[in-house]
Amino acid sequence: MATANITREEAAARSELVKAKAYRVTVDVTGDGVEDKEHNFLSRTEFDFASKSGTTHLDVIADEIRLATLDGVALPLEGYDGYRLPLPNLTEGDHTVVVEATGRFSHTGEGLHRFVDTDGKVYLYSQFETADARRMYATFEQPDQKATFQLTVLAPAHWAVFSNSPSVAGVPVRDGVARFEFAPTPVMSTYITALVAGEYHVVKGEITSVKGVLPASVACRAAMAEFLDAENILTTTQRGFEVFETAFGVPYAFDSYDQIFVPEFNFGAMENAGCVTFRDQYVFRSRVTARELEARDNTILHELAHMWFGDMVTMRWWDDLWLNESFAEWASHFAADEIARRHATGAHPWVSFSNERKGWAYLQDQLSTTHPIAADMSDLEKVEQNFDGITYAKGASVLKLLVSFVGIDAFLTGVGQYFTKHAFGNTTLSDLLTELQAASGKDLSWFASQWLATSGVNTLRAEFEVDEKGTFTRFAIVQSAPEAHPTLRTHRLGIGIYAARETGLERIDYVEIDVRGERTEVPELVGHARGDVVLLNDGDLTFAKVRLDDASRAALVNHINQLRDPLARAITWSLFWDSVRDAEVAPQELVSLALAGVGSEQDMAAVTTVLTQAAACSNRFTAPELREQAGARLVAGLAGLLKDAEPGSDAQLIIAKTLISTSRSADALELIKGWLSGEEVPTDLAVDTDLRWRIVAALARAGVFGEEEIAAELERDNTNSGAEHAAGARAGMPTAQAKTAAWQRATADPDVPNETHRSIASGFMHYGQEEVLAPYVDAYADLLNAISQRKDGWDARGYAAIDTVLRWLFPEPLVTAEVTARFRRYLAEGEPSEQVRRLLSERLDEAERSLRVQERSRG
Repeated sequence: MATANITREEAAARSELVKAKAYRVTVDVTGDGVEDKEHNFLSRTEFDFASKSGTTHLDVIADEIRLATLDGVALPLEGYDGYRLPLPNLTEGDHTVVVEATGRFSHTGEGLHRFVDTDGKVYLYSQFETADARRMYATFEQPDQKATFQLTVLAPAHWAVFSNSPSVAGVPVRDGVARFEFAPTPVMSTYITALVAGEYHVVKGEITSVKGVLPASVACRAAMAEFLDAENILTTTQRGFEVFETAFGVPYAFDSYDQIFVPEFNFGAMENAGCVTFRDQYVFRSRVTARELEARDNTILHELAHMWFGDMVTMRWWDDLWLNESFAEWASHFAADEIARRHATGAHPWVSFSNERKGWAYLQDQLSTTHPIAADMSDLEKVEQNFDGITYAKGASVLKLLVSFVGIDAFLTGVGQYFTKHAFGNTTLSDLLTELQAASGKDLSWFASQWLATSGVNTLRAEFEVDEKGTFTRFAIVQSAPEAHPTLRTHRLGIGIYAARETGLERIDYVEIDVRGERTEVPELVGHARGDVVLLNDGDLTFAKVRLDDASRAALVNHINQLRDPLARAITWSLFWDSVRDAEVAPQELVSLALAGVGSEQDMAAVTTVLTQAAACSNRFTAPELREQAGARLVAGLAGLLKDAEPGSDAQLIIAKTLISTSRSADALELIKGWLSGEEVPTDLAVDTDLRWRIVAALARAGVFGEEEIAAELERDNTNSGAEHAAGARAGMPTAQAKTAAWQRATADPDVPNETHRSIASGFMHYGQEEVLAPYVDAYADLLNAISQRKDGWDARGYAAIDTVLRWLFPEPLVTAEVTARFRRYLAEGEPSEQVRRLLSERLDEAERSLRVQERSRG
């Protein structure tokens, strides 16, 4: 059967036979020569490669192949199956293949995506990871088949066109049409080649590299131009260049660095070489907090790090995807930390990492679908599912741990040697370890076997005794592992002892040790004062769950607002949240902790994360019969925090957003409704476009607002973003008619725009709407079958669209033991596709966890 999938074995076999050398690609997006210019484009690929004697194939996904030749001789087209074009009977030597095809624009963010804004302007951008370059040109679609890439584009003359080489002016070829011919690139993998074209607003800039001044444009849709803060974006980029080129000792590898903010993007950003694309939600239309700006900076630095990790040196196959993503994740926080020190920005990147990204990793690693950082990815279908919290955040956490073992200087030296030795090549894990071992003088084989090749999270506890004077007479760390993943690891662990002082909870003692095996004695603390709090993983060096002794837990519950160290607070928030998720601590306790501690919290990542967790504790983690009371308590606490928050501060904005999202009672809803007309708005809180839509959505899902009010708000914000917000608000309305319409658009209408599709799906399921949502347990079961059996149009929908409906339309508010048992039976007895199996398993893991925590909430 024809399939878009590519296996590791197929890729390895092809690489034994052929070697890519050079692509020369021409793409015509003018609409000339095609019947449907809104859906099709023309592509011509001239591809040079070397081969041994044998047979292989080209990867190409097109509506039609119009011509194909090998060394000037026509190739038979009857063997083309929609995905692969056979290259039979190759002889040893150099060859050139030419393929002319009719390609299809994507509307799902895969391949060459086409978007028409509400003002009629057209925007194109490519998204090729993991294997979608073949949707634009004919390829050997695997990361180890690197080649030069020369792109020529025929496009409307007034368009801006970007690729991996420096931008060029269009040369007129006929009325209104120009040819944009880019220079060939260094060798690179197909998945990081790029085409971005359209009526983009462009701000031209420059970046100073160690090798000279490089052109560096920042661009976005014309409708977003007034919000584009290009100067800030370029400042962060310049600082990132300075950090990375110095730290790695290797210059930036390409000749330009453009950053384009594009619509309907499926991810945060994509590291196309020298031509990075970002989702244009990073162009902020409304007031955002410093943390949101820092998060964007982190994404900018993440993609810049990829120019070394992934683009210049690339994994041989996707097993080593972590060599790209884990390293870019670590490097972005390393760079942000360096920048904060050099420029006194006030940011605390590793604190924010602990408060946000690391929590994602802990969650992912405790699901039944967890996998090693260096995962076994036998084919592309598995690869698609592993762009997750393990590959990104756990990998970065473990690299941070590795740095603590070998030292930052040795680590950076090893990385620089790795880049120098393997520039423009492909690598595996062993190549990196070789350089790190040489630089550090340490055997790291144990590290790879313990940390990169295994799954699961260890739990660390302190076991100690004190005498009548309150000093330790014995102290040990006890390590455990889950039954399914029993590896006990070596941890670099900081142990902080905190005591109440006039200035707050201050650290009075600290030791740093290596924890090995089930039990590690800590003689360094014997004879030292016990203090009030014993905090494990102080400094956040390792990746592990930690637990508190009873006295330390009580001290932190009572005095969390007096714990001054931001990283210690991050560890504390994390361990309480994890204890709630494990049903060891009642969710009400975390709500109390949040309301007591958020007011004095200085890290806005922590404020955002902790208030989101408090909302979950008052909703899905609380037993149904207790939710009304829990919700009222949270809203009352938030109202108090909002009253005390500094006017116009980031904390005020975050608290206000949480209050809006958690309002359920008539009084709370009336309050936020009044904000829309300026009534009782907290001092200096800007009720701008974003906040207005949040209020409208909250009122819509409560049944206070209906279609008339949503339409009126859309008239105020008659933009593509406004239409997306409106679609989400409509999906949230608690009426059978609204739910039916939203379900149909989410599951049966392939023409719904990408971002609108996400808004509808994410706005559909809400607690408190159980009665109107009752039919959608059966509907979700039918959806699982349709996707798995590739019927009802799901054979033509991409991975992202399937992920959206499986994730967001899962009937979470209706979860009971019976519901979870029903879907477990489907996994055991049905025939789910791999994507359905993975995502449904994860949703069920979380649903069953919720049921356990709900039981804990009952006391």
